[in-house]
Amino acid sequence: MSDLDLCYASISDLSRDFGSRALSPVEVTRAHLERIDRLNPVLEAYTTVLAENALADARRAEEEIGRGEHRGPLHGVPIAVKDLCFTQGIATTAGMAIYRNFIPTYDATVVARLRRAGAVLLGKLNLCEAAGGQYHPEFPAVVNPWSPSHWAGASSSGSAVATAAGLCTASLGTDTGGSIRTPCTMNAVTGLKPTWGRVSIHGVFAMAPSLDTIGPMTRSAEDAGYVLQAIAGPDVNDPTAVRAEVPDYVAGPPEVQGMRIGLDPEATLDSVEPEVAQVVRDALGTLEGLGADVREVSLPSTTALAAGWGAYAGAEAAVVHEKTFPSRSAEYGPFMRQLLDAGRTVSGMDIARIERERHVFTGRLAALFEDLDLLIVPTLPLADLTLDRFARLLFNSDELPNVFRFTAPFNFSGNPTITLPGRFDSHGAPIGFQLVARHLDEPLLVTAGRAFQSATDWHLRRPPV
Repeated sequence: MSDLDLCYASISDLSRDFGSRALSPVEVTRAHLERIDRLNPVLEAYTTVLAENALADARRAEEEIGRGEHRGPLHGVPIAVKDLCFTQGIATTAGMAIYRNFIPTYDATVVARLRRAGAVLLGKLNLCEAAGGQYHPEFPAVVNPWSPSHWAGASSSGSAVATAAGLCTASLGTDTGGSIRTPCTMNAVTGLKPTWGRVSIHGVFAMAPSLDTIGPMTRSAEDAGYVLQAIAGPDVNDPTAVRAEVPDYVAGPPEVQGMRIGLDPEATLDSVEPEVAQVVRDALGTLEGLGADVREVSLPSTTALAAGWGAYAGAEAAVVHEKTFPSRSAEYGPFMRQLLDAGRTVSGMDIARIERERHVFTGRLAALFEDLDLLIVPTLPLADLTLDRFARLLFNSDELPNVFRFTAPFNFSGNPTITLPGRFDSHGAPIGFQLVARHLDEPLLVTAGRAFQSATDWHLRRPPV
């Protein structure tokens, strides 16, 4: 197997070959580190590369596996985490100049769980400032490996780019309004935003805590299931973590026979750009051909929640940052300054209105799922999102909510979603779509994703880097 193939091997293939001694975790880790060394100066996906630590992790994994002490699918697998996740003794910047030299004294729960699973930690991944919508001016911007002229996605862009470009086998991202799902769409990788509370947020820089989620960013739905298996579950350090048993996310065959999938043609086909609508049609056709029962439904309106996301997230973020903002506002970048300034002026009545809309949407969505298993929607309503086009949208309060109208509402409702690559647009940029499920129904999302990817090859394509 070539070094490039090692960098694109699946978790299940690596685990099998490590167990049979056909491959060495050290060999695979070295291949990744060499690729990072060559490509990261161009793609800027990593903020910190832990070469020596990673090789030590890999040697330890190799020795343990050799003694028959195999911990599971992630043992010896090279993984990286978004630089919001605390790592003991290792800088954790949150993409902020203020925290450039912050060294946590403990690991985030998700990092500790990856270590417990035997994963090899390659490093920390670049992100937009404080998990917002723009990189801090003093930090480099992540580059889309499919097309440098296109947006790399929102804050978890480093995670998506590293995964797409073979700079890690899998990664962790966070999602407050779409920050797992939009980078996955823009980079042709698979992203799973779990149910709110399914994964502990202990030791992770917050953006808007009641919306924040942490999840896998991988090259397949199956790999996403393996990573979620390792990081999900209750946590004594996080009272918001759901106290529910963690199922086997990759159990059973990848079948959708009889699965009821809802589509709202007006909301998801008629009001999006044509290439996006075609992705949804094609994906639905594939799933229907695999035996899914497609049903026409009426999706609760997402307009008000998408429009209210900035005020609501901004108000929560203003509380998160009150020790440093506005007292150190000059050290923040333009987007976060604007978000926090606005968040500090949001009225209690405005929050109450958004909160009421949040409960209405959540209730109507729950009612919809009484007769459905999954809902299919676009990830983004737009195709050909160039850097110039996104820059024009970023500070436009009238147009920006439209960009996130299929992502942010599911942060408000807490429903889990999976984003899957669906095709490439006429400019060669990837387009993805989402499947949405009931709370804690991640096993269904993984199963449906595995089924879709067993019949398509969009997730197997590699960027030209």
